[in-house]
Amino acid sequence: MSEIIPTHQESFRHLLDRVKHCRLCEAHLPLGPRPVIQAHQDARILIIGQAPGVKVHESGVPFNDASGERLRQWLGIDKDTFYNPNIVAIVPMGFCYPGRGKSGDLPPRKECAPQWHQALFDHMPNIELTLLIGQYAQKEYLPKPHPKTLTDTVKQWKTWAPQIIPLPHPSPRNNIWLKKNPWFINELVPYIQQIIDNINK
Repeated sequence: MSEIIPTHQESFRHLLDRVKHCRLCEAHLPLGPRPVIQAHQDARILIIGQAPGVKVHESGVPFNDASGERLRQWLGIDKDTFYNPNIVAIVPMGFCYPGRGKSGDLPPRKECAPQWHQALFDHMPNIELTLLIGQYAQKEYLPKPHPKTLTDTVKQWKTWAPQIIPLPHPSPRNNIWLKKNPWFINELVPYIQQIIDNINK
């Protein structure tokens, strides 16, 4: 049975309920569907990441892993703030764990974003800062044309700041990238923290 296209007039609570019960790509999910999302109509910070990993799938809590610890350090906020949906919305490109590939997790399923994103975003008019984590979110939501590589994209963050900022994935797998690009921690991270401080005042 196919999904019903969401209407922008429905209540946000009903929309979230339908997202959390989505089974659109169930046949392709090795661990079954478990959409992971955090959102509220009053949210002011929007994080668009990739897709849940196994640990997040098991807990149902977004960024409940080592990547989340690092991301919160980058943002300069604690868990209480991060997991307050009135402040932070977390809407990944793929809501469910996509499975394992040869060199890590598979890319986010392509069904989620076109099916649900716009309806969700239409219900969140107070977003002041959007963080695009990883190449999939950046490819979808940065104005075109934009650099082809993630490194060049993040280096040009001033092009879209302060409303939109591209980030590398905070996974421990990116430790080498962080060592090669010290400007990220020295320049961009303090800038993001300052924006978030201003938003939370």
